Amino acid sequence: MLIPIIDWIERNLHISSSIQLRVLLSILLVIFLYVFRIIVIRIVYKKTEDIKLRYRWRKLTSYLAFFIGAIVLFRIWVGGIKNIATFLGLLSAGVAVALRDPISNIAGWLFILWRKPFDVGDRIQIGDHRGDVIDIRVFQFTLMEIGNWVPAEQSTGRILHIPNSRVFTKEIANYDRGFKYIWNEIPVIVTFESNWKKAKEILLEIARRHAEHLTRDAEEKLRKAARKYMIFYTVLTPTVYTSVVDNGIMLSIRYLTLPRKRRNTEQAIWEEILEAFHKEDDIDFAYPTQRMFLNYIEGKIKKENRE
Repeated sequence: MLIPIIDWIERNLHISSSIQLRVLLSILLVIFLYVFRIIVIRIVYKKTEDIKLRYRWRKLTSYLAFFIGAIVLFRIWVGGIKNIATFLGLLSAGVAVALRDPISNIAGWLFILWRKPFDVGDRIQIGDHRGDVIDIRVFQFTLMEIGNWVPAEQSTGRILHIPNSRVFTKEIANYDRGFKYIWNEIPVIVTFESNWKKAKEILLEIARRHAEHLTRDAEEKLRKAARKYMIFYTVLTPTVYTSVVDNGIMLSIRYLTLPRKRRNTEQAIWEEILEAFHKEDDIDFAYPTQRMFLNYIEGKIKKENRE
């Protein structure tokens, strides 16, 4: 059945039988890998409902299909070892220049898989961009952006596609690797006339209610992180620092929180501060004020004339 078709194509389209065979094998290979990947993914979806696990299986089967297909197709079309060496020799110079950026991105992808500076689900900052990693591909990774014009590192709703090569040229900050907590500070300014010692005690009590329960877990995470990184803290409990600024006494609450809980904890703490200070007659918030000086009333010349 196939032989007459092959002969007809060779006579009329001038395509040799060897080329036709390679095309047929290539098509069958692509179909086989596609069907195999679909079957594996369906099995995984039946076995688990874990979104992260499903995602990783999708990516793993995609990578395997790509590499197996590339190797087999290369073998089908290029042939033996001598032909492979000749082929690589002819392409190497052109590839080095024309595909510099794609090769750098592939190298970055391999670095991400090997060294794991971040993984899907991590919150990171790379250069000026911050966000949650939602996808990692051969040439780029994708972030759900946070921060920018939105305060307290909340999501902006934008998706950022960043080339993998940036991992070699930009600094990376990972919120979730190593020590999984971050320090947050809330500055509270009271007037110079306020009872700042009482205010400090109130703030410390509020901070302890909201953050002290994290101390034990943070100490355990710190011990684990110290095995890999030279991380050490002497104090992990909430504290309040005192300093003087232009318009009053600044009491800075410093406490541990999870990266994604920063805005919620800050809101809860501020609401308690507002309620607590409202009950105290000797504590007032400080804010910028202006004083008007009338020289004809308060000036020295006017005073001398009055005397």
